[in-house]
Amino acid sequence: MIGFNWTPSMKNILTKNTDNFSLKKINWNKIQLDMKEKLGNDIYESWLKKIDFIEEFSNYILISVSTRFIRDWIASRYLDQILQIVKIHKKEISRIEFTINERKKEISEIQDETSEYKNKDSKNISFIKDSFFQYNRIDPNKKFENFIIGPSNKLAFEASKKVSEDVSHYNPLYLYGGVGMGKTHLLNAIGLNLKSKQKVMFISAERFMYHFVKSIKTNEMVKFKDYFRNTDVLLIDDIQFMNGKEAMQEEFFHTFNALIDKGSQVIVSADRAPNKLSRIQERIKSRFAGGLVVDIQNTDYELRYKIIKSKIDELKLNQSISLNLSEEIQKFISSEIRTSIRELVGALNRIISFSRIYNKLPTLAETKAILKDLLNLSENKVTIDAIQTIVCQFFKISKSEMLSARRSRYLVRPRQTAIYLAKLLTSKSLPEIGRAFSNRDHTTVIHSVKTIERLRQEDKELNSNIDNLKNKILYNKENEI
Repeated sequence: MIGFNWTPSMKNILTKNTDNFSLKKINWNKIQLDMKEKLGNDIYESWLKKIDFIEEFSNYILISVSTRFIRDWIASRYLDQILQIVKIHKKEISRIEFTINERKKEISEIQDETSEYKNKDSKNISFIKDSFFQYNRIDPNKKFENFIIGPSNKLAFEASKKVSEDVSHYNPLYLYGGVGMGKTHLLNAIGLNLKSKQKVMFISAERFMYHFVKSIKTNEMVKFKDYFRNTDVLLIDDIQFMNGKEAMQEEFFHTFNALIDKGSQVIVSADRAPNKLSRIQERIKSRFAGGLVVDIQNTDYELRYKIIKSKIDELKLNQSISLNLSEEIQKFISSEIRTSIRELVGALNRIISFSRIYNKLPTLAETKAILKDLLNLSENKVTIDAIQTIVCQFFKISKSEMLSARRSRYLVRPRQTAIYLAKLLTSKSLPEIGRAFSNRDHTTVIHSVKTIERLRQEDKELNSNIDNLKNKILYNKENEI
């Protein structure tokens, strides 16, 4: 072994280098301010504020959070952005590692949440009840009387009305449909009818998740369970946002069962049927499918026209607006804005704003200019589900065959074609496309896309078929979906 003697000069050099390194240590307080500014106050207060900085190493930093759930949440949603912020302060940092401080108690957060609302009669109210009270405000304007009925939503309306008159008649009631089709309106209307005689809880899946995480952070899971299981009617909106959140799904499953067992009514809304929910536990999907499942379908022209007429009358009545839109413009809006009811109403609001600003009603040409981006959206919105449906019709196979694990040649080519068109015509990522095709790996998606691209160069008939399919998907969506 070779001996090595430290000289005073060597020690000075090492000390100097170490001192220089220490001067470059990152300032976590400044990083927290940057996170708050770049990611927003809500995200910062809910998730990032209580991250503890532990230590800095040559190319990574170690931080601490109180639970594994919080670690996984931050890592899956904000870690890349946090790392970019850290690299602004010190570019040598290439990764962030976590440690769990199980003993950390965040009692101060409970005090912060409740202090604003406390009074002499409610000193022991937990943050769950208090913050939910602030959120659970059913909109008095979304009632059955002003819900416009057509063939696409009549069954959903009748089922909702029946539940509001006789709880547990359909249990659970599961409403699904595209964005802006009236699901939230119906849930709100049910809540309005029942709140005078029943204990009603109307909450979004995202808000349910917020309370769940907050309960974990503050060790109030017992209060969380008691509060959400002691209701007569639970209305939960946009259940699809629970996808992939295993811990929350576990709690929701037990809450759901507890409510059903004691005879409480559960009403759920989502953007797709139970069996098409991705990354949701099978047992939860099975419970949903065991009740009444109702599809709110895309609106037809007649319903859209009725909605425009109704909204104009409503505006005249409530806001004293004299808006005498020509029949030509009303029919144009009803015909061209097909993506959702919400966008249909948004289009009408734009025209109202135009008439107020310029003190005149727009012409048809001006209407087209005002609604240019909405018209483009209506033309270009394509879903993977629509692609699968049209490709299956073209190749004369069922969707269940396309999505199955079978690798027969007569199924493989349509499946690859549908995957290729999903990549070409939608903005979905490779993993999202894979999940839509029975949770196939993203490498399968890549292989399918490359295969079809190669075959299009070699096979003129297949190339022509794909062009025809593409045109059918882009320009004839309303009839096929």
